Amino acid sequence: MKNKKIEITKNVALGNDLPIAIIAGPCVIESKKHAFYLAAELKKITSSFKMPFIFKASFDKANRSSIDSYRGPGAKEGLDILAQIRKEIDVPVITDIHTQEQAEYAADFVDIIQIPAFLSRQTDLIKAAALTKKPINIKKGQFLAPEDMFNVIKKAESFGNKKISLTERGASFGYHNLVVDFRGLEIMKQSGYPVIFDATHSVQLPGGQGNKSGGNREFVLPLSKAAAAVGAAALFLEVHNNPDKSLSDGANSVDLKYFNNILKEIKKIDEAVK
Repeated sequence: MKNKKIEITKNVALGNDLPIAIIAGPCVIESKKHAFYLAAELKKITSSFKMPFIFKASFDKANRSSIDSYRGPGAKEGLDILAQIRKEIDVPVITDIHTQEQAEYAADFVDIIQIPAFLSRQTDLIKAAALTKKPINIKKGQFLAPEDMFNVIKKAESFGNKKISLTERGASFGYHNLVVDFRGLEIMKQSGYPVIFDATHSVQLPGGQGNKSGGNREFVLPLSKAAAAVGAAALFLEVHNNPDKSLSDGANSVDLKYFNNILKEIKKIDEAVK
């Protein structure tokens, strides 16, 4: 099937045959100052490599392992911060939603609406996101085979939205472990829609630390290189200036100091492949 090009802004587009884009940012908004700092730093680094950049951050992590875990500032404050970053840093932004009500509200603040992996089969949530007419990124559930995403695509298309991207983020392998089958990227690319690789959630150990998830961030680079070799449309990375102090997903987040090295390796592979 012919590859589809999804326009995000006039300067950023996603496509399996386009130069790889970078979607990066903290797991969750920790503060306005911190989010602005990371957005500016990530834009500066991606710009130095001439790589398209989309800033990501969640305003609410509704699926944390523990009731005591930090969830974020909430929709009102969090989306306002993202809108300010979008305008003042001049970057497109993506965030995830968890309820139908959040879809229409978030659409006024961000460029891409994301459906979390755990909710990837929720028809009413997909409908609500699709009806905003915004580009939607749907993460493949850890419990789904790649070909199962074709049914998810049909759901979004049936509600009039064909600005779709799909994200691979690993599959459950026993308890507290994920594995990545890179055949899945090729299978999902048969849809023609852009396929993104989430390199940091793919090295997560869900619930691996009892009341929170663990992770093996040392595997982010090799898995990212493999995804670039397969021809991913974008690379999704959670990045933090101090991952060990991160309020969410620190164990699988990339240290900002290391981000430059990852892009250097990925760009070389992407240019060779495409």
